[in-house]
Amino acid sequence: MFFPPAYAQSGGAGAGGFGFEQMLPFLLIFVVFYFLLIRPQQKKAKMHREMVSNLRRGDKVVTAGGLIGKVAKAPEGPEVEVELGEGMKVKVIRETISQVVTKSAPPEGSPPPAANEDNKGGGLLGGLFKR
Repeated sequence: MFFPPAYAQSGGAGAGGFGFEQMLPFLLIFVVFYFLLIRPQQKKAKMHREMVSNLRRGDKVVTAGGLIGKVAKAPEGPEVEVELGEGMKVKVIRETISQVVTKSAPPEGSPPPAANEDNKGGGLLGGLFKR
């Protein structure tokens, strides 16, 4: 005989296939990415959408290009008319407004703002530890 006899060998614990133990690090990485990157970005985008949808005439705003002006007209739709100086009005896309510097007074007859409006954000643990 030229070949030695082959004996059956028992398989190791991880040789059975693609188990849960091998997927656990990937799941943990995804959970960390979700809570540290994805979720805060979604919250920031939601706050920006609310800010842009609540624009009113008289609000002082900053555009994405760095221009500071006052909202002259805020019709329903994608455009807002912003006055940059006396007699200089430009139309900008609503989504390009990056910040509202000062809010104008709400129109007469509108409901008062929510009681918890001043406690926005607060970081990762802001919801747990209220001021």
